[in-house]
Amino acid sequence: MHLFKQLTQILTLVGALAVTGLTCFPAQAQNKGDEALLEMAQAFRKNDKARLSALLPQARGHVLEPLAAYWELRPRLDTASESEIRNFLTTYAGTYYEDRLRTDWLLQLGRRRDWATFTAVYPYYRMRDDREVRCYALVTEAINSKANVTEEAKRLWYSLREAEDGCTYVAEHLHSGKQINGVDLWRKARIAMDANRPAPAKAAVDIEAPRLSEQVALIHADPAKYLDKRIIAITRNRKELAVLALIRLAASDPDKAAQLLDHRWEIQLSAEERNWTWAVIGKQAAQKLQDNASSYFANVRKDSDLNDDLLGWKVRAALRMGQWKQVLSATQAMSPEARKDPTWTYWQARALLATAGNDTAQKQEAQNLLRSIASVRGFYEQLALEELGQSITVPDRPVALTAPEKSQAQANPGLQRALYAIGIGLRAEGNREWNYSTNLHTPGGMNDRELLAAADLACQRQVWDRCINTSDRTKEAIDFDQRFPMPLRDIVVRRAGEIKLDPAYVYGLIRQESRFIMDARSHVGASGLMQVMPATAKWTAKKIGLTSFTPDQITDKEVNVAIGTGYLKLVLDDFEGSMALAAAAYNAGPSRSRNWRNGPVLEAAIWAENVPFQETRDYVKKVLSNTTNYAAILTRQPQSLKSRLGQVGPRNKALVEVNTDLP
Repeated sequence: MHLFKQLTQILTLVGALAVTGLTCFPAQAQNKGDEALLEMAQAFRKNDKARLSALLPQARGHVLEPLAAYWELRPRLDTASESEIRNFLTTYAGTYYEDRLRTDWLLQLGRRRDWATFTAVYPYYRMRDDREVRCYALVTEAINSKANVTEEAKRLWYSLREAEDGCTYVAEHLHSGKQINGVDLWRKARIAMDANRPAPAKAAVDIEAPRLSEQVALIHADPAKYLDKRIIAITRNRKELAVLALIRLAASDPDKAAQLLDHRWEIQLSAEERNWTWAVIGKQAAQKLQDNASSYFANVRKDSDLNDDLLGWKVRAALRMGQWKQVLSATQAMSPEARKDPTWTYWQARALLATAGNDTAQKQEAQNLLRSIASVRGFYEQLALEELGQSITVPDRPVALTAPEKSQAQANPGLQRALYAIGIGLRAEGNREWNYSTNLHTPGGMNDRELLAAADLACQRQVWDRCINTSDRTKEAIDFDQRFPMPLRDIVVRRAGEIKLDPAYVYGLIRQESRFIMDARSHVGASGLMQVMPATAKWTAKKIGLTSFTPDQITDKEVNVAIGTGYLKLVLDDFEGSMALAAAAYNAGPSRSRNWRNGPVLEAAIWAENVPFQETRDYVKKVLSNTTNYAAILTRQPQSLKSRLGQVGPRNKALVEVNTDLP
């Protein structure tokens, strides 16, 4: 009852603040309960159990009491009684923290191999987003119902980058029951070694060949030394160790790995081992933008021996060299799940068109693929629209939200707790509760209309990241006002106009950088709306004449926009107006972007898909997609993503001099 009373008070405050046009809650403590919560946040990070227990009484009756109680119980979960845990789950039933603690408890039960309790608790687990918990559940399903869980177990195990107990245990269980074999185990070791993760590689080898698993660390440390050994008539397991060594060597020197494979090891490996190893060498060469990457992939005789990651890099290498037949064969070999990704749907369609000749059926297949993804939702969806001869325009707004729909969102306890947490500075905790409350697999999960109403609530409170992320999840309805908001429009448009910078490009970048969180700060120290690094801010301030700039001003909205746009303009000019190259430089640094442009002249979409860093690759595509949609909003005219992309190739040094001073 006390929680309901407190929530009613919060809802009243929310309404009052909405009338005044203020953000939901200022980012500072409003009362002693808030102060206690903020102190508990610090104590939780320090694992200070005594301090957490001492502070908890001060948080009783607070709207965020479920969070406080979770913080107090979680560090001592391993010693808490089952009755205390179940009492917590009952007291805070329906909240994010009920299910968060249940997740933690299930992980603990799995590590203890307490399958009876795990089996009893698991059906009430609603988030279903923890892969290790799911792996433990697969163990119980295999034991209790003799279910065939092999394919799901392998998929989960292969996708984990660390040596987590749950998925390793289910692999051991299935191996002992002869449901997975040595090829499956060695494939996991290869994936882990390719990802520079020796621990999960060793864990996989431990299952199949425990006497050889110590070799994994030696191979990871010095693969060349291992490969220099004169091993002949080697066993299957030792051949697989050689594959691991070649994979590890390829990360630093794909050409040397290729030479060793070609002249010494290929004859000793199986066809599957050769195909995988050549593909990894091709992938590493492609990530270094070597022109011979596609020639390494050409040694793969059977694409079905590869996983989706290797096939993706085969596509990228082939695109870079204009080899459309290889693009087509690689995309067709991908799993059904991968082929649903708009990235590979688009390139498969392009490859079908490029190789169709007079084959009308193949052309029709390409058109069908393009139609299946064409929309304004993202980069490849927009490109598909243009391939079909359409422009990017602002979609019709959904039917306006009704008062009851808005009221339902305003009365949602999880959303209000989330807003309160964000308002007092507990943004990460608030984001998690918000996401949980809007997620479809939780009780009362939201449909499109409910998501629009929740996004509207966040927009009204100026919690722009929750507004955007929530609206982005609608399946049918698309509300551009929510998905592409324009806070500080006067400031951004005015500043962009002063320096002759497209305001749509500025907004496209801010949306990706900070989601319009004014005090955003990255793990590397970038700050504010445009996520400017301190040294870059100082350098840019001098360049644009902000002589009185001090570091503490970087989160001031006017100053941040001035410095961020000033730097972006300098970067764009240095890259001859290429939005794709400038976006890559803004994210990864100008020197990397300069190196990445060397090579053949490419469609910018092909160039962007070949950016070696996944974060930057996604960033460039999202910034350019955002920009195109913002341009449609700002101009109310049809737009083209392709025209913004253009082509990317080496700098014409005779015409444009490199700005070596650019940080």
